[in-house]
Amino acid sequence: MFKDLDPILHSQLRLAVMSLLISVKEAEFTFIRDKTNSTAGNLSVQIQKLKDAGYIDVTKQFKDNYPQTICKITKSGIKAFEVYVSNLQSYLGKV
Repeated sequence: MFKDLDPILHSQLRLAVMSLLISVKEAEFTFIRDKTNSTAGNLSVQIQKLKDAGYIDVTKQFKDNYPQTICKITKSGIKAFEVYVSNLQSYLGKV
């Protein structure tokens, strides 16, 4: 039987953000935007959805008088990502 895939993580951009954060633990908004090749507006919306789900923490601050947004994956975000990957592997017959 196929396992359900988390609809929050099943979005291409949200999955890309989580994949980045799982490897670096935290990243600046501009780094994520550049690595995912997304627009600032779309990325902002998707980051908010991940934050609302409790998968990432978002810290807004100033660095050299410029706004800076830092995204950090949470423990529940790590767990959700691991479950998502495991469930996806079941579709591929790897489990």
